[in-house]
Amino acid sequence: MANERLRGAITERGLTIETVAERLGVASKTVERWINQGRKPYRRFQYAVASLLRYEVSYLWPDERTMAEVTSAGSAELVKLYPHRSAVPPRLWPQLYSSSRAYFDVLVYSGFWLTEDSEFLRLVKEKSADGVRVRFMLGDPDCPEVATRGADEGIGDAMASKIRNALMNYRGLFGLPGVEFRLHSTTLYNSIYRADNELLANGHVYGVGAYLAPVLHLQRVPGGELFDTYAESVERVWESARGITSPTDFTEVHA
Repeated sequence: MANERLRGAITERGLTIETVAERLGVASKTVERWINQGRKPYRRFQYAVASLLRYEVSYLWPDERTMAEVTSAGSAELVKLYPHRSAVPPRLWPQLYSSSRAYFDVLVYSGFWLTEDSEFLRLVKEKSADGVRVRFMLGDPDCPEVATRGADEGIGDAMASKIRNALMNYRGLFGLPGVEFRLHSTTLYNSIYRADNELLANGHVYGVGAYLAPVLHLQRVPGGELFDTYAESVERVWESARGITSPTDFTEVHA
């Protein structure tokens, strides 16, 4: 069934399908399908369209929740906000991962401090023995993005060195069943530590080391979108990263 509300809203704002597509960075045929075939866009595009046309998402797609409902659910997802990582209780990380059954993810540039936590390293081995998949995503020490982050923090080449040292500290984990390491070259806006339906998101702030940046403790709540926003980011980085088989072997392997 065609989405006449969407068609009317575009016309009312004096826009064309081509203009809307250009503003959103999608193909015109995609917008045509949203209108003529009633296809529902991804959530991020729903919000982008609603913002562009100055309508509520729930008006353009009546079966969708209002922004107030989404905001309310998002508030319930926030377990706690820490002003900086150094304010997070040290035991929170192992406590978080101790409950993992399906997801045990670490997305960082170096996360060096975690590699010196003996309890965390022991926990990885226990989860491996229990059959839990453990995924480490560290920055590629040779990529421009890591160099930029090092410069932003004022530590220069030390960022790449921290990654190499972190990998060496993880050397006892390489080869364990279910434990995988990949190197990424993304512009990382948050370090993300996920264990099933909980995660810690450590923001990256220009000119400030991650240990001084805020940390969000989130849990998945029905109807919420905050947790999934970060969780989906982890998946995108994982898919674009390249696997390594040892701390010093940066040869690409295929999943």
